[in-house]
Amino acid sequence: MIPIRCFTCGKVISTAWEEFRQRQSAGEDPKEILDDLGLSRYCCRRMLLAHKEIIDDLNPYQ
Repeated sequence: MIPIRCFTCGKVISTAWEEFRQRQSAGEDPKEILDDLGLSRYCCRRMLLAHKEIIDDLNPYQ
């Protein structure tokens, strides 16, 4: 689950996650995707680039 807001600046980033994930899996350059989504701050870019979905890994332990 992607955080709703950037940890550093507080900008809402969760709305960009699905489009970012789909376009990246299609083979687009992450820099171009983030530029198109309007994420110019490096803290917000970091949130999407470094995110790893672990919810599926944790589900068996609930």
